[in-house]
Amino acid sequence: MGHVNLVTGGAGFIGSHLCEALLARGEEVLCLDNFFTGRKANIEQLLGNPRFELIRHDVINPVVLEADRIFNFACPASPVHYQHNPVKTIQTNVMGAMNMLNLARDTGARVLQASTSEVYGDPAVHPQVESYWGNVNPIGPRSCYDEGKRVAEALFFDYYQQNRVDIRVIRIFNTYGPRMLVNDGRVVSNFAVQALRNEPITIYGDGSQTRSFCYVDDLVRGIMAMMDCEGFNGPVNLGNPGEFTILELAEMVIHMTASKSELVRNPLPTDDPTRRQPDITLAREKLGWEPTVPLAKGLRKTIDYFDALLSGQ
Repeated sequence: MGHVNLVTGGAGFIGSHLCEALLARGEEVLCLDNFFTGRKANIEQLLGNPRFELIRHDVINPVVLEADRIFNFACPASPVHYQHNPVKTIQTNVMGAMNMLNLARDTGARVLQASTSEVYGDPAVHPQVESYWGNVNPIGPRSCYDEGKRVAEALFFDYYQQNRVDIRVIRIFNTYGPRMLVNDGRVVSNFAVQALRNEPITIYGDGSQTRSFCYVDDLVRGIMAMMDCEGFNGPVNLGNPGEFTILELAEMVIHMTASKSELVRNPLPTDDPTRRQPDITLAREKLGWEPTVPLAKGLRKTIDYFDALLSGQ
């Protein structure tokens, strides 16, 4: 008997890929989304599947559903969107986590929290290990997201200690792939869209800051491995340890799109981390997981997606 999975934020970028992978495994999926950043187009191809159900709902409000596995992915995840309404972002992170934990407590479901590398802030430890407590500005422009996710992690472990809820916590590092939003504000989508339109490519600072880019299919494998893992609550880093400078990424994208775009430098945003790279020793050890899709291959698929999207508009 397959599991009944509730995926909050299931029409989002990562959520929709997760819904697809669960269905491919023969399981049932309840996809819950309020469509703030999620898009119907992301799950259109799943609507005809009898094991798939779409529920329009905001996780800030409690919901009563029958599921034995809950994946909590509801939250805008790029600065452009989570800073649009910071109070709502905190509510989504905190109330959403609490409502899903209450549901898990009441139904006996296993519940997984999609946390983030942002809990490490602008890290003073490199690469980042799960035991590092982070360097986060509690009152900066990113704090609604960073601190919201930190509170969600605290809640998950409190419900585990106090109510014996069966929790899993993952910390997701930069992920990219098809179904990212055009106006996402994240570096891969920004560069791909700017290059395809032959517009100037905006680099913040001198482009020497680094990021580690994980292709969405690799990430989804990690998410499912964590949910299937017995006796390990996390937190666990899921990301690609390959580290690239922003300048290297820009040059790769220009080359792959044969773009006429020029590079334009802007000042660094407040609290923008200078280095991001996961240490995935724990994921390798506990989940037998590591990413396998090289950046060039994943970028090709992502650029093709944006190319089709932009030419169809």
